[in-house]
Amino acid sequence: MPAYDRRAMEKTMADITRLLNEHDFESIDEANAFLQEMLASGTMPSAPAQTPLEEAQGVMYEAWDAHGANRVKLARKALKISPDCADAYVLLAEETARSAEEARVLYELGVKAGQRALGPETFQEDAGNFWGILETRPYMRARAGLAATLWRLGRVRETVEHLSDMLRLNPGDNQGLRYFLSTCLLEMGDDGALEKLLNQYKEDSSASWLYTRALMLFRKEGARAKSSRALQKALRANPYAPLYLLGRKRLPKQMPQYVGLGDENEAIDCAAGMMKAWKATPGALDWLASGWEG
Repeated sequence: MPAYDRRAMEKTMADITRLLNEHDFESIDEANAFLQEMLASGTMPSAPAQTPLEEAQGVMYEAWDAHGANRVKLARKALKISPDCADAYVLLAEETARSAEEARVLYELGVKAGQRALGPETFQEDAGNFWGILETRPYMRARAGLAATLWRLGRVRETVEHLSDMLRLNPGDNQGLRYFLSTCLLEMGDDGALEKLLNQYKEDSSASWLYTRALMLFRKEGARAKSSRALQKALRANPYAPLYLLGRKRLPKQMPQYVGLGDENEAIDCAAGMMKAWKATPGALDWLASGWEG
């Protein structure tokens, strides 16, 4: 695990939410003034948990910030406090699973825990706004982990079903699931669903998105004007991706932790997700080479 787990940052957000809920503010301005006063003091007081689940989630914020065996110990402590703590199952899947099947079981338990914690009303009333609601995040993390594990197990259609539904719940896609879903659809050959997904996020200018669109158009119409324009747009956005897609450079054993638009790390990330689909599409690599070298 990284030295600092960004999931631990949510503790401050949880404290702020509980502090605001403890006060009966008459306006947004009054609430903002209260927050500014807290921030100016240099310390944000921890608000006491009101339910066993909130207490268990507080333990998980400690776990995300812990190291080694203490992480697992804290996750198990959280589950003793509340069996509805989805994040505890996420950490156990990451830290203790010895196989993809063991991870699948733990992630499924996490998804069920998250469903219990949120209740059916949240899925009906807040669909489209998930992730913006802090309490939904453990569920979304568990379901993303489950989708990735199902992919590892070769259960591609189930993976697509989970990812598609998660984008329905959170079309803002804070987790970047659309890239994973596009890879699945490419490898399944479901170009109709892929085109719909690409159009849903048509403002995305990342290398992965632009190279995916170019490949989808090539598979749809061959080396024609529209696909060639899409390829040139992708090449302008990131000229390094063909180095890896064409095998001129090998992908590193470890993926980069950070990527920037147009840099070589982005090219590595793009190629790692798309390599199989480009190779599986007859003529695609020759077309890419001619466009890149021409």
